[in-house]
Amino acid sequence: MGNSPRRLWFPRFLRYPLQVTSFLNPTYIIAVLIAISVHEWAHAFVASRFGDPTPGQNGRLTLNPIAHLDLLGAIMFLVIGFGWAKPVPVDSRYFRHPKRDLSLVALAGPFSNLVLAFISFLLLLLVTHGNGFSLGSLLSNPTGPSPAWTILIQILNASLFVNLALMAFNLFPVAPLDGSNIVRQFIPYQYEERYEDFVRIGPYILIGLIVAEMFLPIHILSAWVFGIMQFVLNIFNLI
Repeated sequence: MGNSPRRLWFPRFLRYPLQVTSFLNPTYIIAVLIAISVHEWAHAFVASRFGDPTPGQNGRLTLNPIAHLDLLGAIMFLVIGFGWAKPVPVDSRYFRHPKRDLSLVALAGPFSNLVLAFISFLLLLLVTHGNGFSLGSLLSNPTGPSPAWTILIQILNASLFVNLALMAFNLFPVAPLDGSNIVRQFIPYQYEERYEDFVRIGPYILIGLIVAEMFLPIHILSAWVFGIMQFVLNIFNLI
């Protein structure tokens, strides 16, 4: 069975509630391009390691962002702050353990963003001589002693925020996000058919939650995303 869920970027409205930030500036665009390229490459790499040649045959074993960008998804991100990348084609028939391996392929994307976030965190500590960071501070516009230093700090700042958010958003256990395939591993055999029904309506559930975030005082996605981001950032700050 083929499995190629669309990989969503997180919506711009899922922002830290006390701050306002724009993703239409060069530092955030650079951070987003790197984050999604590594995220998609990680899916392709792990699937290939499990024996699936499909990602390689479709040119997805690369960190070149052009290979992963979806034109409409990129335009939507720039216009309304919500978009998507091209799904990495994965065929679980090549896997020795389809259910487990598909879950690991799905997990690879968010895990790659966690690694990038940690690297960004360490570099940011190094260049700013800071003692730690909060979500609020990540949405500020820090400056350095020179224009080049300022750009570097702002790119690292954006990279830490973007990768944490992309990781957390994609862990949400609703299709077509990675979390739906991660959870699949733990679904008992007798409930798999019901879970497939849930997966099919997942996109409608996700759209409903996004609309609720925009127009109603319902903040399920925001609570999920920023709860995970804050938890991981707290762990980083303890190191």
